[in-house]
Amino acid sequence: MNEESEESEQSEVDGVGGDREGRGPGRRHDFRLLWGGETVSKFGSSISGVAMPLVAVVTLRADTLWVSMLAAAAWLPWLLFGLSAGAWVDRVRRRPLMIACNLVSLVLLASVPVAAWCGVLTMAQLLAVALLTGCASVLFSVAYRVYLPTVVAKKDLSAANAKLQGSESVAQLGGLGAGGLLAGALGAVNGLLADGASFLVSTLALLAVRGREPRVEKPRVRSGLRAEIREGLRYTLRDPYLRVLTVYGSVTNLLLTGCQAILTVFLVRELGVGEGAVGWLLAAGGVGGFLGALAANPMARRFGTARGMLLCKLVTAPLGLLIPLAGAGARAVLLALGLAGLSVGVVCGSVIQGAFRQTYCPPELLGRITASYSVANYGSVPVGALLGGALGTAIGLRPTLWLLTSGLAVSSLLLLAKPLAGRRDLPTTPAPDPTDAPETPAPPVHTATASAPTTAPAPAPAM
Repeated sequence: MNEESEESEQSEVDGVGGDREGRGPGRRHDFRLLWGGETVSKFGSSISGVAMPLVAVVTLRADTLWVSMLAAAAWLPWLLFGLSAGAWVDRVRRRPLMIACNLVSLVLLASVPVAAWCGVLTMAQLLAVALLTGCASVLFSVAYRVYLPTVVAKKDLSAANAKLQGSESVAQLGGLGAGGLLAGALGAVNGLLADGASFLVSTLALLAVRGREPRVEKPRVRSGLRAEIREGLRYTLRDPYLRVLTVYGSVTNLLLTGCQAILTVFLVRELGVGEGAVGWLLAAGGVGGFLGALAANPMARRFGTARGMLLCKLVTAPLGLLIPLAGAGARAVLLALGLAGLSVGVVCGSVIQGAFRQTYCPPELLGRITASYSVANYGSVPVGALLGGALGTAIGLRPTLWLLTSGLAVSSLLLLAKPLAGRRDLPTTPAPDPTDAPETPAPPVHTATASAPTTAPAPAPAM
């Protein structure tokens, strides 16, 4: 091991890279607040991830299709206005927007137990809450990804994303387990209050951030919302790296969400798992996610960012085939192992890809590129949820899980497409805008591309 490698590893141990003050992102006041607030929020959201479908299945006696519609409703806003959200985020300061989104989500989630206590809770309200909190989540998610580079130095983005993904996985692990315990002890409906409280904690953390967010520079001539949306969309579609990763993410999310949408029903009605144990079995995904976050940077250093991501995906995706092998009793552990394996690959890839986009894309387009990428990724989630519910109703839950996990097992082959094939590392510098390339031969014109900000602080991982 050479001296440079030793210094790099020690940097990872001490704080995962230094910033302008010589300290890692975890030691910076604003990043700690952002990190802590988002971790608590993800903990609450994981509780809702168990509580919401259990309210539908146990309290309201909903069938498989209704439960899948509930899962789809939370992600449908990405299709409805995800692209517009990116353009709006590029126009406004992100922290006030994130605070507003948190408060809206808090009020919406609190309305569910209130309605249940009054005896008027319906599936229509549950669907509305899932849809509207999903709208708030879209804006928050895009704003969060764009806000991160204003709190963390550019060279520390990979480490910061690893910390965020790792703590998110731990929060998911604890939240899913806590969701199951709360559902068993107090009822699934009351678990949603914990998620509401987590949004309050996240809001307080954002209010305590000391650093002032840079003023959003307004162009001299505003091209209009639609034109700005098209600009971000064209960049994403024409850039060869972003295009391949976007297609891969969309296919993976479609299949993965189809599985997730019916797992609660599968556990309760086919495997006979109790409410409390459901959360603990689903929490296995949090264990895998935590391991994936830990593995991301070592994999990237050892094999390169492109090869490390590909290797992790190819090894972990086939483990999803353990899910449909699960059965009653001890065989339910197979489902947990399958979820954990899939989550390792998902989170490891998300850490590497997140840092790649934040350093590779022009900063002035980052919100719109993030939204374009996220719309393709998260927009496939409601389609996948409905697909899972429809197939589960038509051919049965276990055959559906076999079909979807088989697709996941081979989906990583998409990453072998050019220009990723044969590369050791993903590019680390902002790319020139591919939309500026002349369509007809012309004298070369070199357009300067703004570099990423030197300092600065994204939902998930995409699943």
